[in-house]
Amino acid sequence: MKEIKDLTKEELLEFLTDASKNWLAHDGLWFRLVEEKFGLKAAMELDRKAWEKFTVIEAQRIMKRLNLEPGGGIPALVQALKFRLYALINVQEVKEVSGTRCVFRMNRCRVQEARQSQGLPDFPCKDVGIVEYSGFAKTIDSRIKTTCLICPPDPHPADVWCAWEFRLEP
Repeated sequence: MKEIKDLTKEELLEFLTDASKNWLAHDGLWFRLVEEKFGLKAAMELDRKAWEKFTVIEAQRIMKRLNLEPGGGIPALVQALKFRLYALINVQEVKEVSGTRCVFRMNRCRVQEARQSQGLPDFPCKDVGIVEYSGFAKTIDSRIKTTCLICPPDPHPADVWCAWEFRLEP
């Protein structure tokens, strides 16, 4: 009988991708059930509160795994963004990278594309995204200021769901 420790590198990567999809499916199911029972406003409020805590936990674990010290600036943030659970299942990129600034773009988003395939409107994730990305960046380096460039419900180009600017403040 096979165990996780027996998996090949390729099998482990597939397992990790599946685990990321499972995490996202659970998050989506939880949200939809809360929305059905308590309404969209309550679901969004609870989602923001959950992301406020989760994004810090995720950033701290990534920092520990990669031996990133707090205060690593934009280079540490760019590195950490590559190790988020989303990175395995969405298409994202970091552009305009300098020592004091970068722009993160989510080019393909499983949540939004699933909604599209179900004939639903874009999920208005901007408020939650502000909490999520700001908290993640501040955990990596407290000097990083996060600005939302675009995020639903904002209009966006077909090839970008959301974009975030991270700037290192003195």
